[in-house]
Amino acid sequence: MLDTVIKGKKFEPPRIMVYGPEGIGKSTFGASAPNPIFIQIEDGLSQIDCHRFPKAEKLDDVDTQLNLLLSEEHEYQTLVIDSADWLEKLIFEWVCARFGVSVVEKADGGWGNGYKQALNIWSELLKKLDTLRTRKGMAIVFLAHSDTRTVKDPESQAYDQFTPRLQKLAAAMITEWVDAIFFATRKMRVEKDGDRMIARPIGANGGERVMRTVGSASCVAKSRYSMPDELPLSWDSFMSAIAKQ
Repeated sequence: MLDTVIKGKKFEPPRIMVYGPEGIGKSTFGASAPNPIFIQIEDGLSQIDCHRFPKAEKLDDVDTQLNLLLSEEHEYQTLVIDSADWLEKLIFEWVCARFGVSVVEKADGGWGNGYKQALNIWSELLKKLDTLRTRKGMAIVFLAHSDTRTVKDPESQAYDQFTPRLQKLAAAMITEWVDAIFFATRKMRVEKDGDRMIARPIGANGGERVMRTVGSASCVAKSRYSMPDELPLSWDSFMSAIAKQ
């Protein structure tokens, strides 16, 4: 049995999520990955030169597109899902249709059971994405919009934190599944302007765009790779950081 012991590092295609505000450059980040194909669930790719499936209007469309990537021969190396929070809307719609309710909170008798049903769908989707990664060697990139939530800390005062715009159970599952989750933002500095403190961008074009790679009180982030706390918002910067390990 000792012959089965695996030694040393093994590179596998990354599974990552990049989330942030609208217009920050998340889709551009995904389009700069190696040979990407987008599953587009929201509008916004018309001005980006990329390969993409027709817009998914329902959960079955997403499943069909994933099955095509699994069953057909192709040269795509990266799957970009744009975006996770719009995919969650399709999942909620599917759950509501199954149980004949108008909102997911009422599904399966209520009491949060609708969210548990949605979580089961997320679990199956992540398994299919893992199969795509291992069988086809594709990197997986989730894009998502950001939201803020209030964190209650028993050792300090409550504070607001940036987080992916997902229901908390799904957010926790995906955060655990991915190898890295990055918060895309602009570099800012806080300055005094008369009696007020205001934030001003650092750099041209509204501020230098960066990714926070380490979680903090201000944002959810993590990485299984060893890398700086902050990287430029680009695929090349991400891969260069991995290569230095």
